[in-house]
Amino acid sequence: MAEPNYAGNIIVNLASLPDFLRKPILKKRMVEFFDLPEDEKVRVISNALEAGPDIPFPNFSKLFKTWLEILATLPAEQRKGLFGAYIDAVAQSPEKLIRFHLDGILEIFLMMNNEEKKIISHTIVNIINMLSEEKRRIILLLIPDNAKKQLGI
Repeated sequence: MAEPNYAGNIIVNLASLPDFLRKPILKKRMVEFFDLPEDEKVRVISNALEAGPDIPFPNFSKLFKTWLEILATLPAEQRKGLFGAYIDAVAQSPEKLIRFHLDGILEIFLMMNNEEKKIISHTIVNIINMLSEEKRRIILLLIPDNAKKQLGI
């Protein structure tokens, strides 16, 4: 019997909330992530990557934009830890990212203010540069060329 995807269910519910409710709830969940044991962090990331593509894109885009905005406000180490966990999970299971609407995700990133884009780009580039050669190769193959250009990769 499959284990319930609680993180996925939370993600779907968060995506449906109005901004004034979504942002504080999502921020609380993101900060709580750092207190989880490693195996639980891996499960949360995996569940989120599984649930994301199944959320209607208009809802997903609001959720993802909120996630990026919050991420840009977190301390650098937390930002690196959370984003790094996603990048590592994708490097281990690239098929999880393929189901996402990557051009739409890039558009969401491009709608952010310049300071937020700079913070997120810097974090992503640093994480990619710290990956093993094999993981870096996988990630760079997955990132569309137009996104690489925008991120400065």
